[in-house]
Parts: sequence; C-alpha cells; structure tokens
Amino acid sequence: MEFKYDVIVIGAGHAGCEAAAASANLGSKTCLITMDMNKIGQMSCNPAVGGIAKGQIVREIDALGGFMGLVTDRTAIQFRLLNRSKGPAMWSPRAQCDRNKFIWAWREVLENTPNLHIWQDTVRQLLVKNGEVQGVITVWGVTFHARCVILTAGTFLNGLMHVGRTMLPGGRMAEPASYELTESIAQQGITYGRMKTGTPVRIDGRSVHYEDMEIQEGENDFHKFSFLDTGVRHLKQLPCWTCFTNEDVHEVLRKGLPDSPLYNGQIQSIGPRYCPSIETKIVTFPDKPQHQLFLEPEGETTQELYLNGFSSSLPMEIQLAALKKIPAFRDLVVYRPGYAIEYDYFDPTQLKHTLETKKIKNLFFAGQVNGTTGYEEAGGQGIIAGINAHINCHGGEPFILGRDEAYIGVLIDDLVTKGVDEPYRMFTSRAEYRILLRMDDADMRLTDKSWKLGLASNERHELLEQKREAIEGLITFARNYSIKANLINPVLETMGTTPLRHGCKLADLLNRPQLTIHGLAEHIPAFKRELDNITERKEEIIEAAEILIKYEGYIERERMIADKLSRLENIKIKGRFDYASLQSLSTEARQKLMKIDPETIAQASRIPGVSPSDVNVLLVLCGR
Repeated sequence: MEFKYDVIVIGAGHAGCEAAAASANLGSKTCLITMDMNKIGQMSCNPAVGGIAKGQIVREIDALGGFMGLVTDRTAIQFRLLNRSKGPAMWSPRAQCDRNKFIWAWREVLENTPNLHIWQDTVRQLLVKNGEVQGVITVWGVTFHARCVILTAGTFLNGLMHVGRTMLPGGRMAEPASYELTESIAQQGITYGRMKTGTPVRIDGRSVHYEDMEIQEGENDFHKFSFLDTGVRHLKQLPCWTCFTNEDVHEVLRKGLPDSPLYNGQIQSIGPRYCPSIETKIVTFPDKPQHQLFLEPEGETTQELYLNGFSSSLPMEIQLAALKKIPAFRDLVVYRPGYAIEYDYFDPTQLKHTLETKKIKNLFFAGQVNGTTGYEEAGGQGIIAGINAHINCHGGEPFILGRDEAYIGVLIDDLVTKGVDEPYRMFTSRAEYRILLRMDDADMRLTDKSWKLGLASNERHELLEQKREAIEGLITFARNYSIKANLINPVLETMGTTPLRHGCKLADLLNRPQLTIHGLAEHIPAFKRELDNITERKEEIIEAAEILIKYEGYIERERMIADKLSRLENIKIKGRFDYASLQSLSTEARQKLMKIDPETIAQASRIPGVSPSDVNVLLVLCGR
C-alpha cells in the first residue's frame, strides 16, 4: 500500500503535534504517523507545562498560532505565575494538567485540522534519493511518499529502560521502542549518540499522610497561556504539596548505589544536569541533609500523584524503602517505580536554523531527537519545523527567529551553533535579551510574522491590533496627563513614597516601584475613566502598559544593543571561506568552523572555541 503527502511527521509527541498542525494549517497535505493514537501529546514525565523560560516558549508557540497553550488552558488543574517577586522579564507561567484530558484535547485539535491525516504505525526506514528525502516505510510495509519528512521520535529510537539491574526495551513504560530508523538515517551520513533521562515513582494518593506535608495552592487571576479568549480554569483546581527527604532516606539510597544503573556502568550516556535523579543529588551534594520534593496531581479525578524531585532508576525495593522514611509516605503504596531511559539523538549541529538537515534535503528533526529535554522545547522546535517544511514544499523564504525575537530563536540557535553535550533545557539566562523576550509581549513580537505566513488566524491578528491600540492609548494618556503635587502628595505619603516638589507627568510617577496603575487610578478620576473604557482583556492590557512604562529605559537600551549586534547577522559568510587554509585562525576555530559552516559572522561568534580574535580575522577577510 502506498500514500502520497506533502509532509510526513514521525511521532505524535509535543514536537510532532505542533509540526503536523502547523504544516497542515498552512495548507500542506500532512500525515502524522504515531505508534499509538491514544498517546498523542502524552506527557511522559511530569504532567505540567511551562516553568522558568519554558512558560515563555509556550506563549511564543501560542502567539505563532500553535496549540500547546490552548490545550494547556483547557486541561489545567493548577496554574501559577512563577518569579512574581522578580522583574517581568523573569515571570514564567506554569500549569499542572490532567494528563489524560491533555491527550484527548490534542486529539480533538488534530482530528479536526484540515489537510491532516493520522496513521497508527511505526516507521522503520527513511527513503532517500540523490541526497533528498522521498518518504518513509513502516513496519506494516506501507510506503508514504512525501516532499518533506519531520522526525520527532522523542525517546523511542532504540529506547532502553532501566530499573536497578533490570533492563527492558521501550520508548516509555509499557510502550515499544522504535528500531531500524536510526540506522536508516545514519546510513545517509548523519551522526547520532545516546542520552538518558528519567522519571519518578507514581504514588497512590490514598496512602499519603497529607497532614505531614505543606500545601501549595494555585492562583486564580487572569493569567493563562493562550492570547486567545479561552476563559480561565475549566477544570477543578487542585493543590500540590511539598515535603523533604532526610538523612534516613539518604542512607537507604546510598546502600542501593551499587545496583544503580548510573553508578555500576550499566548506563554510559549523559543525563540532564538540571533535572538530576535523587541518587545523583545525594552523590553530588553529600553534605546536604535534605532535598525538597513536590507531590503533584496527575489529573482532576485520579488518585495518581507525581513525586517531582525523586526521579530514580534505583531498584524498586530501594526506592520504596527510602520513601517510607519520609513521614508523609510511611504507609506508601505506588502504581509503578521510577525508571531511567536511554535513547538515540542526532547531533543538532547537523541542522540548519530551519531545522532541516544539512546532508539530506527536506528532512527535518525536532524535539528530543535534537538533544533537548522538555515538552516546551520540543513544541517550539516542532512549530518551526512544520512551518519550514511547508515552505520547502510550496516556496517562500525560510522562517527563522532571531535571538532577540524569541526564546525559540535562542533555543534553535544554541542547538545548531553550539551543539549539546547533555540534554538541553531552556533557562532565562541563555537569552541575552530577556527583557525583550517577556511572557506578556510574545504576541506583540510574533503574531504579525505568523499572520503574514498564513498560520496565525485573522482572529489572533485582530485581537493583537485591539490590544496594541489599547496599550498605546493608556501609555499616551500617562505621558500627557499632568499631576499636581499638592493634590497627589497625600496619596504618595500613604503609599510610602516621597512626595513631589512640583508637578510631573503621570508616566513619570508610574516609574516609581511602589506605585501601580490600579493604585493611582483610584485617586485620579480621569485616569480611572480611561481604564474603565477598556472592556476586553482589561487586566492583560493594564499589565502590559505598566511594564512598558516602568521598564522603558531598560527595553530601549537592550533593543539598541540587539540592533547593534544584529549588524553581524547581516554579514553572510557561508561558502565564502576554505577554513582549513586560514592559518590566521586558531586550530580549534578552524575545526569548529569547518564542522558547523555558519551562515553569518554573528553565528560564528557564538560557536564555542571561536574567539573574538578569530571573529576579527573573519571580519578583516570580509573587508569590514
């Protein structure tokens, strides 16, 4: 049996779902091939979306016309805005979701997307002719011809699970691994390696002594993920709980280390440094008396709970014995133990910024196969791969986001320029221009670009224009409205800030950290009337306007720096130099430049091992 499509997407995880939806919504005839239609968008580890920097990525996916934010808003059972005590560049939304409802919400999206078909099967072979992808063959012997193929196989490529000394093949607990596909791709000259990740024990909530834990409630204000009008909190909102390990727990864990796959030589691959297993924590921090754990619900009605912070591949009996030393878990009953999983990934320096491979035309990689970790990082790559696969099929300029335009741009540039030596996780610290990449303005940065492509809907674009107009109106009012000292000083004193010596503009007053738009509007009738004129998304607009007023100087300075450095992005060098012959470059720089073959001077400057003096050499050779 044979089928023909524009785009084939292999794998229906977070990257695959976004990739398939994007290419289909742009007009490409798309087929999403998945092992199990009941596991579409499966949250393999924690059923949570967002977090530090990750939440910003989800907002960007939504602003581009993706679906992770919409699905999360529909299925959230707890929402929190992290880092509220810090500046708005650090604010990050996070939601705990109902794992099963998340899957069915994604299925509803995909099954009702025009141009998109779903096929349940496993891909075993890539079809390539003259350096260009032609399609795939599945284990059932079905041939899919396609102009573009997007690989988003997650942890399934030759996946191997570990619990103590027991090893079982699989891509996830109780799910088979994918064989032959890695080897089929490697035959085309694409190199691959092995990485490791893990997940913790799942707990029966009926066995937990919640009275020995500290409750952590969610928040219920206007914040959410999608910029569309989805409403807030569709499902019952549930708390999380926190507790700590102790020395008794650590002692039991230490006794199990000889049987730990991480320390007995069973696992050779590298795991995520920023999400370590509990055994790694006690080895790395031997003097630390306790480690915090978060007990989080898996769904609105289930008793299943996720123990965040206790990822482990130790033997089952060690995991259970250690946990029972925690007072809240003294009568613990579990659904299954934690486990580690090893899987194949491909060196992302073999990719262009579009996520197309350099060696095989029209073959794209997205998600964990590029050495990343996290649903959000996967989804961000998926939507970019889907967009560019459609462009490769139907024409147009490559769609690439800069480091000053999106966290997604930072993520992809880091991958293709620097590569990975451990599972890559996004942090705010990875972005040079994080004041420009705030969660509140992802739509202002990206929706216009996506709308011009034809991905972001007219509804999104109209909402953006309304929001932009309302924000500009508020800011203009604040800049033009004069405040008299004698009238406002009594208010300022009650708010704990210095009285005015003479009048000033309202915007100047709002620069003070103690003062807010809401606080001042209560005492300035004309300002309150201005706010009352906003009828739609009022809180979102007020928040955005206040950020732009208070942080105007910082935003302008960062934009100026970004614009200055962007000049280097305009100096194209790909194909201009024979790096091996440039003896004026350092040996390491020659080797790295030959391997990555950067597009621009700016990308070359970000390659580890290429020094400022090497960049100067390239600039001189460019005649700059």
